[in-house]
Amino acid sequence: MKRIGLSVNGSPHELEVEPRELLVYVLRERLGMTGTHVGCDTSSCGACTVLVDGESVKSCTMLGVQAEGRSITTIEGLASNGELHPVQQAFHEQHGLQCGFCTPGFVLATVSLLEENSSPTEDQIREGLEGNLCRCTGYHNIVRAVQAAAGKELPA
Repeated sequence: MKRIGLSVNGSPHELEVEPRELLVYVLRERLGMTGTHVGCDTSSCGACTVLVDGESVKSCTMLGVQAEGRSITTIEGLASNGELHPVQQAFHEQHGLQCGFCTPGFVLATVSLLEENSSPTEDQIREGLEGNLCRCTGYHNIVRAVQAAAGKELPA
């Protein structure tokens, strides 16, 4: 076991983890952040995406011990004072979700994408989110949600 300290959604945590324990399981099972979903365990789907020091990371590809001293943001940490984050609001308004399983990963990947490029083209959005998979929506409304969050004029 290794003792680590990290910040999750602005709150400090200290805990002991197995050296081989994946961050996704530390977040879900140790810290109760169940919005971080385990989809494929192969880093193919992106359902486990979180922000690590502001960067989009698939938490099934990172060990908990690698999070030592880092700041993690999960989907539970985006809303503030009962108000949805603008990306969450855009996904809601543009119907960028169906079953919702992939949505937390898409939302966090979008936050990271818009931090890097505040006005992406449709092609840049699709490329920026290519590591996240949705089996329900066909991506059209997800792209519209990202465009809305970026303040772009939406096609009719």
